[in-house]
Amino acid sequence: MKFLTSATIGFCFLSATALAAPLAGNWLSEDGGTKVHLSICGPNKLCGTLVWLGHPTDRANGKPKTDKHNPDPARRGRPLIGLQVVRALAPSGPNKWSGLIYNADDGHTYKAYLTVGSDGVAKVEGCVLAVLCKRHTWTRTN
Repeated sequence: MKFLTSATIGFCFLSATALAAPLAGNWLSEDGGTKVHLSICGPNKLCGTLVWLGHPTDRANGKPKTDKHNPDPARRGRPLIGLQVVRALAPSGPNKWSGLIYNADDGHTYKAYLTVGSDGVAKVEGCVLAVLCKRHTWTRTN
């Protein structure tokens, strides 16, 4: 019985990781201004790193954009490109994932929901208190 339980749990983790693999790759925001690379970052989890900005330079100083709105002053100098913005997305239903998303525009982290359509489009939703939500569409670029 222990073997059967262990095998079932192991199969669930392998299945979820296999489901995550098709989501791995680059995704372009609906406004065309950012590109996030999703990849497997642990058992049953997806993470996303900002890999491209349409306007990578800060107009105020001519230097690469940084995480200037971060509430932690020690992190405000981090470059935006290379910053992990999607954390610990886990399967939450058929073609659905939930986890955390960081918004560099305001320096806050939100509960995130990602729903993937068969057309290579993902609906991304960031929410505060599960009632105030902002929705975006990401399109696969590779």
